[in-house]
Amino acid sequence: MTRSRYILSSLSSAVGLILTLSGCSITETIRDILSSTSGRSWFTEDGLVKAEHRVDAFMTLNFENVKQDMAQGQGEYLSSLSTLMRIPQNRQASFFAHAQSRYQYVIEHQSSPEEVIALLSNPMPSATALR
Repeated sequence: MTRSRYILSSLSSAVGLILTLSGCSITETIRDILSSTSGRSWFTEDGLVKAEHRVDAFMTLNFENVKQDMAQGQGEYLSSLSTLMRIPQNRQASFFAHAQSRYQYVIEHQSSPEEVIALLSNPMPSATALR
């Protein structure tokens, strides 16, 4: 019985140590991101994302969902992105079709969020841009 208590006590101490250390590294990672020069420049003094960085922030946080919507040629994330990119309402259907036409390229080239923004910002990419 004493050996079982020792094992249980050691195991719970090890789990506590792991949880404590992993919590510190997560907190430190978040702090590093928020305190970096580039990250800080995305935000106003009130903690809101600056207008010129909203598309980048949205894509960074919702990239997988945007790609899913691109595959379908519609969806709430693609719609939100078009709003942030200031696509006029009467051009959204065209934007959705364009996004869907770029999906295969994005997947094949494992494009980053920044690359997808560039692809979607240019309605008629040149042939050299797609290589």
